Amino acid sequence: MKKWLLPMMSLLAILTTSYPARADEITPIHEINTAPVNFDGKEVKLKGIPKNPTRLPLVNLKSYVLEDSSGEITVLTELDLPKMNEEITIRAKVKSLAIVKGDALGLTVTELERYEQQQKI
Repeated sequence: MKKWLLPMMSLLAILTTSYPARADEITPIHEINTAPVNFDGKEVKLKGIPKNPTRLPLVNLKSYVLEDSSGEITVLTELDLPKMNEEITIRAKVKSLAIVKGDALGLTVTELERYEQQQKI
């Protein structure tokens, strides 16, 4: 039993430290834009300022651009559009329509949950 305990603990340590982004950490938008393949199918937490809202009721499409200090990305949502120009934090899923020769095509970021910002008193 002791023979496999050390290799298993080493493997566990390697797996937990090499994961690109933990779900409870804020991911800089620049990281997704520069390497979307690394985030394909993963959930991320993003924080930034929403702007440029779009709502197309005929096809039930709502989106906005989320901007942080590293860049900006378009976010699709089924929730109500957020207040513009007020910082928000969201949990979102990153997907690519296709990955061809290591390049992601058709990047989509879909909002899953929005966290309330605490008001400063």
